[in-house]
Amino acid sequence: MPLRGKVVSGLTALTFLVAAPALALDVQDVNAARPMPGRSVSGQIDPLTAKVQILLDRVHFSPGEIDGKRGENVQKALTALAQAHGLKWDGHWTVELWQALTERAPENLFTQYTTTEDDLRGPFLKKLPAKIEEMKDLPGLYYTGPREELAERFHVSVDMLKALNPRATFDKPGETLVVPAVADNRLREEVARILVDKSAQTVEAFDSRNNLIAFYPATVGSEEKPAPSGRLKVTIVQLNPIYHYNPKYHFKGVHTEKRFTIKPGPNNPVGLVWIGLSGEGYGIHGTPDPAKVSKTASHGCVRLTNWDALELAASVRKGVPVDFVGGKPANLSHGRSAIPSETIGWR
Repeated sequence: MPLRGKVVSGLTALTFLVAAPALALDVQDVNAARPMPGRSVSGQIDPLTAKVQILLDRVHFSPGEIDGKRGENVQKALTALAQAHGLKWDGHWTVELWQALTERAPENLFTQYTTTEDDLRGPFLKKLPAKIEEMKDLPGLYYTGPREELAERFHVSVDMLKALNPRATFDKPGETLVVPAVADNRLREEVARILVDKSAQTVEAFDSRNNLIAFYPATVGSEEKPAPSGRLKVTIVQLNPIYHYNPKYHFKGVHTEKRFTIKPGPNNPVGLVWIGLSGEGYGIHGTPDPAKVSKTASHGCVRLTNWDALELAASVRKGVPVDFVGGKPANLSHGRSAIPSETIGWR
């Protein structure tokens, strides 16, 4: 059973304890969560954080992977949302920002999904190769199983999916799962301009009136191949792309001087979609590892979660300008954020 808290009326008086990842996550706790005095426990699934992540995803200010854990990607999304509403996010909730986040949100942020034969049919890979050159002979870069496939479909981590469905086996059709209501939520406007901030490691999409309509945490560039500066343009949008390795870039860990290709699939190095840009070899694309977005270096491109990349790709066209601003990317070595999440509390 999940740990529960005491419900008290008022915006800042509602207190919830934290459920550890191994326990079930009660959707009622998530739906009822409000900003509270004190702080959640770092590294554990927190109902309030889960709620904030789902709400951010629904309004297209992506927190990246919904995992119920505090982190810099949530802070980035809240900062962008606050700025879009003429407000400020500094780690302290205000009534105005909470209203901006929850406006038009349903009381229940979850829906039910029943697994099908197609969900379980595959094909799946038992294990992903550790080295990129070992992927070239595979028939496809498929999911590793139904858990990964379903988690990505509903924008959550595998741990979050299991916490929401502690009794599910994910190995037979007809199982009814509880999942966040975030799928098939397309942007309402066409994207007229994209802004990539190399310092902040973010991507922003604007409409023709220069309104910010979508925000995504991103991994931008690396020491081997820094991201470009200035304006590029979208040249192509390609679903299920083939990955082409060019040995002239000398990526770390790749020990071959020969070109090779990797077949399509969600675990392809560029994920499920490639938004090609006018600079040679540059693009905005998905990733096989959504948990590492904005936390580890890329190979010079702009890496988003697969679902964020697909959302952006569905509303962008050839010729859309893409502006690269900012300096060197944040310190993303060892997969760690430049700003420890422990420095910012939910207050």
